[in-house]
Amino acid sequence: MQFEPSMKLKRLPDQFFAGLVQQVKQMKDEGIDVINLGQGNPDLPAPAAVVEALQEAAEKPEHHKYSPFRGRKELKQAVADFYSREYGVTLDPESEVAVLFGAKTGLVEISECFLNEGDTALLPDPGYPDYWSGTALAGAETVNMPLREENHFLPDYNELNEETLDKAKLMFLNYPNNPTAATADITFFEETVNTAARHQICVVHDFAYGAIGYDGFRPPSFLQAEGAKEVGVEMYTLSKTYNMAGWRVAAAVGNPSVIEALNMIQDHLHVSLFGGIQEAAARALTMDQEPVWNLVRTYESRRNIFVEALREQGWEGEAPSGTFFVWLPVPQGYTSNTFADILLKNEHVAVASGRGFGEQGEGYIRVGLLNDEKHLREAAIRIARYFKSRE
Repeated sequence: MQFEPSMKLKRLPDQFFAGLVQQVKQMKDEGIDVINLGQGNPDLPAPAAVVEALQEAAEKPEHHKYSPFRGRKELKQAVADFYSREYGVTLDPESEVAVLFGAKTGLVEISECFLNEGDTALLPDPGYPDYWSGTALAGAETVNMPLREENHFLPDYNELNEETLDKAKLMFLNYPNNPTAATADITFFEETVNTAARHQICVVHDFAYGAIGYDGFRPPSFLQAEGAKEVGVEMYTLSKTYNMAGWRVAAAVGNPSVIEALNMIQDHLHVSLFGGIQEAAARALTMDQEPVWNLVRTYESRRNIFVEALREQGWEGEAPSGTFFVWLPVPQGYTSNTFADILLKNEHVAVASGRGFGEQGEGYIRVGLLNDEKHLREAAIRIARYFKSRE
């Protein structure tokens, strides 16, 4: 028997990375030396102290029971303490912090919390594909906010007409940005707060790469902007800051009504995350943060190696100031998809086509700095070699 899936499932976009993962796996199975820089999956381990905390917590019988529906108090307090220490932001751990099964889950769920069929959401283009997934499940309409190089890959709210802004219920932002590696300052976030307040839009700031800034730049939190808690929330994952991607633990912080809605939907979908992971996550947020700064220094060194290798081969461009990505323009005469395919098949370097992140991603590829310096340098040489051979 063949059962018909729901309209919700039919509305879901194709999972962009699934095809790339399959291609790379097939080539590696054939014995081909592929340098995979196409995903955003950290390649280094979680800090030893966090792993030890999980090992200790796993032996505690209390964690073998169901966890509290809305997360353990010690983790929510750790999140509040983290924001106070790192950003000077005060949070009520009970009403302004929600524990999430990873930020990806929260970013999809929030659309179902606040969007009805036919409602409007504002999405960055290019942007993280799961923003589209949540709005598709909710049956909402989407309006793309173009991120263009000439505007430093920030949305220009003046491009949106008043009618669109008045209709919009949600706005998704993400700085430091995936895929463009762009960063934002407090002035931009203040402009965002003012725009959202005037039009009663709930802002969802995806702060996945919040710890990763270079050349002395410290990425600000959206909640540092005056009035930010009045108009939205920020989602902070431990995946990138602590190399805990497979642990699937994050938090949403900010507006209490949004936090309550997220808690409510999770009451019905998940109940709560394994207590041992919550205890270890609390350790990560409250321990000495030297492992985080060491990680950022590692990524900055990798960025420098990769960009310098490209420049040695004649490439001109700016080094990113945040994230662990490099956003590169493709040569004239190629699309993002064709150039990414050529790099994979001819040079055995896997990158992500910019087109997979939206229409405005056309003309770019995204390179992940998620390999050792030797392989990153080799990848840069292979990419540049292809450029030079086609001059």
